[in-house]
Amino acid sequence: MPQNRRMETLRHLTPLDRLLAGAQNALETVLGRPVAERPNPGQPQPDVVMDEAGRRHAAGLMRINHVGEVCAQALYVGQATVARDPATRAQLLHAAQEETDHLAWCADRLAELDSRPSLLNPFWYGGSFAIGALAGLRGDGWNLGFVVETERQVEAHLDEHLEDLPAEDLRSRAILTQMKMDEARHADQAEAAGARTLPFPIPGVMSMASKVMKTVAYRI
Repeated sequence: MPQNRRMETLRHLTPLDRLLAGAQNALETVLGRPVAERPNPGQPQPDVVMDEAGRRHAAGLMRINHVGEVCAQALYVGQATVARDPATRAQLLHAAQEETDHLAWCADRLAELDSRPSLLNPFWYGGSFAIGALAGLRGDGWNLGFVVETERQVEAHLDEHLEDLPAEDLRSRAILTQMKMDEARHADQAEAAGARTLPFPIPGVMSMASKVMKTVAYRI
């Protein structure tokens, strides 16, 4: 079953069934090759041949973004697994479906750059799923608040990557631009649905964890 259709099914399962379906989603995310529902926004752009240093740098940045999407899958599915309100669960899983597009686009671009995803993706997924489930257990307001903070921080790092990419890498730039638009919309939707503001020091801890992930994923 395609990953996006599996997430649609996840909305209507019992808590135990959702946990089992989440485990299947983990295998698909980490070991499989998710398929995007939307066209890859990078494909219309020319695939310019870069020098070796530029290619490696672009690949490192796209590997970070691929890890970010692995983490987003895990966070949203972890939160949806324990969400109390069906509307909140549906919103989380809809966002996760769009993150599947991002995951597939980043994987495609890594292959074009003759590179690979992070070797630590099982670790990133497991840790993020646990964090998402813990956030979800606090209640749906905190659940949505976690979405808002996560997406705002992702927007900020995508801005950094858009500035840092080699100027000629138009394909990666188009992918990241669409991702940034989607992340902003996810945050806005979560705020409109009643997200609570996360208390100190949670946003700072999230930011520090993100910096560690980016440093490691750039190379490994």
